Amino acid sequence: MFAGIPALANAQRLHDRVDPADIPPPTPIALPRYQPFAQDGTPVQPSESLSALLSTTGRRPAAIASIALSAIGLDLKADVDVQQLIPDPSFIPDFARWDQMTLEQAQDANTSTQRPLNTGKLSPGCHVYLERKMELSSVNEEAFRTVRRIQAPMGKIAPRLGNAWEFFRCLEQLTIYWDDPTKVPSLPPSPEIFAGDDAAEPSEKPATAAGPDANGSIGRTQAGHQMPAGLRHSLVATFVKLVAYDFGCSASPSKTEPRLQLRSPSNSRASPRKSYCPSRCQFVFKNPQNREAFRHGHIYGPVAAISCRPETNFTKPSLEAAQSMDLAREVIAALITAQHRAREGKEEERFGQGQWWTTRPRWGGGPGGPIGREIQNDEIAGDKDLPPDAGDDAPAPAPPTKRPRRGMTMYDNYRMVRPPAATWDRKAKYMSIGKQTGADYDDIFLVSCLFHHVSVLRVRVPTRLLEVLDGAPEPDPTHRSWGKMQAWRTPWYDLFETKDRLEAMRLIWSVMAYQMREDANAAQA
Repeated sequence: MFAGIPALANAQRLHDRVDPADIPPPTPIALPRYQPFAQDGTPVQPSESLSALLSTTGRRPAAIASIALSAIGLDLKADVDVQQLIPDPSFIPDFARWDQMTLEQAQDANTSTQRPLNTGKLSPGCHVYLERKMELSSVNEEAFRTVRRIQAPMGKIAPRLGNAWEFFRCLEQLTIYWDDPTKVPSLPPSPEIFAGDDAAEPSEKPATAAGPDANGSIGRTQAGHQMPAGLRHSLVATFVKLVAYDFGCSASPSKTEPRLQLRSPSNSRASPRKSYCPSRCQFVFKNPQNREAFRHGHIYGPVAAISCRPETNFTKPSLEAAQSMDLAREVIAALITAQHRAREGKEEERFGQGQWWTTRPRWGGGPGGPIGREIQNDEIAGDKDLPPDAGDDAPAPAPPTKRPRRGMTMYDNYRMVRPPAATWDRKAKYMSIGKQTGADYDDIFLVSCLFHHVSVLRVRVPTRLLEVLDGAPEPDPTHRSWGKMQAWRTPWYDLFETKDRLEAMRLIWSVMAYQMREDANAAQA
């Protein structure tokens, strides 16, 4: 019911004019470059091992991110190309040959460029690729005019955005907080305008204001760090959907909060402890192939993950601490995805199921009794509705009548002794789609976003590491039994730049082509 409020606010700012003095300075863009290295045989200090970190609770200093990355043995390679990002480069389409085709040639050769998918259908071919390329190649200013429902200038034709209309709508909303680097700067007013106003005072000259110009262009009016996090999530999810939808997938937030489940080692002398690290990541799920499952909202996967962070300052409290913390958020999203994919064929075991502390009440031996508003012994000191001469014989006010509750009251719900709430999505069928058969690791693909830039990561998560996070004991805490965790990162691509977003589209296309391949060990949905 509130879906039209953003559109109304967007339409209102077309007519608003902002004083340039009230516009904050632009938020500087400085992408983090933290790159840890690790080797298989490197010893680890016992106090900084993964087993020690899982055995302790409470807050850690700001350097916990770098310590945790060293504990899991993260080895990151930055600025890799698509050949290094995809484990099997044979699934990467020949984009160079596709770019040289016309639409007519692509339509004739479309069938020969399609490959079978694990959904039982064929992958999109070169014709769909050229359509997406043409849609994303639209000039930003012309696309924003189409989104704003502004008529094209005389002699020009409005671009046909097609499937990219929602992407440019989200990108246009970012122009409130970020400067479009592709926008041609407007020329200052000519001095001849004020040639006849020499006698006028400077304060009497008309002041300029930031607002829509003659071409319908709108500039930035707020700082980048003020942008709501939901705009960035919508932008990246819409961009991923442009490619994932043709592969039978969709990007959507999880119905339950994504959490990295952590458990203390089972051989620890202390009592068993379970904790979690939340994340704001989203997932790319495989859509159901029958109508009944689609109607019930079933999803399969996850196939990949999306991590968008609102942070814009990576210098506080220190450069290393801030940048390592951002990388740790990406790793947490990748580990959460790996844990979800490892749930294939398993059932959820709630922590404390069947234990005495989740089945038997224990309130110190007291008999218990009413709590909160259940206590009816509170007497009203006075009633302002009674007359002044009313004495003790005045009738007591009748209690207000309330409709009976259908479910339990919050006090009855509080008194119940039970395990923690379930964390698995009931409508999700967890599957390791795209995992290599018989491998002792799982390649997790993550679309990362900062500012208005995106990068694609591949994190190779060992199965042994997931077991240690779930409480499996380590024979020797000073040596990682899983070796190291490798990761590959592509360069950052600006979604405002046409060349960059086309390259990002090719990366996501290659990731989906590899993950949804027919020989992947995934069941038919």
